[in-house]
Amino acid sequence: MTAIDKAYENLLNRAIEQLPEEDIESERFTIPEAKIFPEGKTTVFENFSSVADTLRRDHDHFMKFLTRELGTAGKIEGLRSIFQGRFTREQIDSNIRAYVDEYVMCSECNRPDTSLEKVDRVLVLKCAACGAHRPVKKRQVEHRQEIALNEGETYDVTIEAVGSKGDGIAKYDKFTIFVPDAAKGENLKIKIKKITGYLAFAEKV
Repeated sequence: MTAIDKAYENLLNRAIEQLPEEDIESERFTIPEAKIFPEGKTTVFENFSSVADTLRRDHDHFMKFLTRELGTAGKIEGLRSIFQGRFTREQIDSNIRAYVDEYVMCSECNRPDTSLEKVDRVLVLKCAACGAHRPVKKRQVEHRQEIALNEGETYDVTIEAVGSKGDGIAKYDKFTIFVPDAAKGENLKIKIKKITGYLAFAEKV
């Protein structure tokens, strides 16, 4: 090895050693799963604080997004959060992913090394990795236009699956409907008995 080659190798090694750690960590970024359990008529998001910290986002902002998307009320209690109504882990995880897409991941380099800042009253997502920035759209306006489901009314649905307790499961817009004694593939007319968030409980008509 010549003196020039050796000098080049030393410079290359020094450059590699000085690479910022966040670039390496970004490649390994995974969205954490929610740990939830029912408590009376509520759903407890046990690792709420840990998830918000992993996403590096304000707890109140994260909580406001989740309650809006789930269509319910809730509160932060210590390291956990509590939502009114019963929700599945899949529902919580789906909304966490939606939050990450909108408020965490850079749309240019697809890295999570971002921050939220107010610029002239507009919320902007700024990326420290590539320097890109974009305004965050307020998607809640669109959600208020979604199809409503009302207690006491009847609907035509198709049973898409059967739950662990034997109830048929149907989808209606963003709602998950549970129907006792229903088989997968059945087309039914049902009556909504109770709605909790985006979960509904019905009976055959």
